[in-house]
Amino acid sequence: MKKTLLVLALSALTALNIYAKDNTLLMATTTSTDNTGLLDALAPVYKQATGVELKWVAVGTGQALAMGKNCDADVLFVHSPAVEKKFIEDGYGVSRTPVMYNDFILVADKSLAPKFQGKSLAETFNIIKNENIKFFSRGDKSGTHNKEVAVWKSVTGNAPEKEMWYNQTGQGMIATINIAAEQKGVTLTDRGTFIKYEDNLKGDSPLVIVSQGDNSLKNYYSVIATNPDNCKDTDIENALQFMNWIVGDDAQKFIADFKLMGKPLFTPDAKIRKD
Repeated sequence: MKKTLLVLALSALTALNIYAKDNTLLMATTTSTDNTGLLDALAPVYKQATGVELKWVAVGTGQALAMGKNCDADVLFVHSPAVEKKFIEDGYGVSRTPVMYNDFILVADKSLAPKFQGKSLAETFNIIKNENIKFFSRGDKSGTHNKEVAVWKSVTGNAPEKEMWYNQTGQGMIATINIAAEQKGVTLTDRGTFIKYEDNLKGDSPLVIVSQGDNSLKNYYSVIATNPDNCKDTDIENALQFMNWIVGDDAQKFIADFKLMGKPLFTPDAKIRKD
């Protein structure tokens, strides 16, 4: 009798585990989709539409891709196109799909703003280097860090690393912005996270935008399914369902309408971008 009850209990537990897997999607994503509140707002809408609960871990894009490579997530929501494409080429992901974009901006303490007024992106970065102005980098191989390094290389030929004025926080975007504010320095951030930072301070930010609008500063987000050939237990069915949903009309409108302080944080581009 006890043996029969144990078998029944194990069968019930197995059924519950299968049910939980079918109704939960595990995502690894960049900090900006989390910090801005976009996923907190999007998740209940997705659950209502599909019955699937979205759970996520917010890290830098490099760490998110590593989670996909290690079979620790079913779907990835990231923003570093070059490394995403390499991830696909190496066989770790499938069906990379454009979702939205915003842009990167350079923000600095208000006292520093006059130094950069009217300057180009290249001129601004050269001023930071030549005047040893405190610069705060995430230093975490995130999409933002990758972009920052690319800008340094394009402007000065190489990225700073051990210079006294160059500080690598090893932290997420909000934390890095806070450190830059405390130290009266400069940092590169995505616009959406900076708007969230401003909103947290009720618009009374010690940092202001000192460089924006350069063509190289577009910030593109895509979703990628973990490759089932590499991760046999990945929930590819739910991953593809989410990917199809987030590029659909309802989700794209939701992203377009998602604002803080009356400002849009992201622009949907699933129907436009081909990359």
